[in-house]
Amino acid sequence: MSDVLCVYYSRTGNTKRVIEEVGRELDAEVVRINDAVERTGWKGFFRCGLDAVRAQSGPLLHFETDRPLEEYRLVILGTPVWAGRCSSIARSFLKTYGKKLPRIAYVVTRSGEGKFQEVYRQMDSYVPEEHKAAVSLRTDSVGYCFWQEEFLRQIREYLGENR
Repeated sequence: MSDVLCVYYSRTGNTKRVIEEVGRELDAEVVRINDAVERTGWKGFFRCGLDAVRAQSGPLLHFETDRPLEEYRLVILGTPVWAGRCSSIARSFLKTYGKKLPRIAYVVTRSGEGKFQEVYRQMDSYVPEEHKAAVSLRTDSVGYCFWQEEFLRQIREYLGENR
């Protein structure tokens, strides 16, 4: 049983791809989270942006992990960036479970050029300690592989120090 959990939301498949790669590299459990809101097509796209700008979040659909969240050595939360913020689904996860997650890292996927450092601070506001590592990735960018490898190096270093 893995002691690292990768939990993610992906609307278009980009975050899913990135988190599955990270999970495979770390031999981590990978779990998708979602809510009951229709987010497909153009209407869904605009709904996502509006929810992000308003900092709205609703209840998550049921998901299962192999163990209680607080028992993982590290939880890695993957989310797309919507309107300069984390997705409302990631926000719901953090609002609901954040206080149980003292050991968390973030993978944010983006379509723009910005690094979105502010998104990490927004997400940290829901957890008891700052994130252990974070990366902002654009899947079609030249630096994608470099930054993903750097993130994995930081995670492995953190896990090695915290045995």
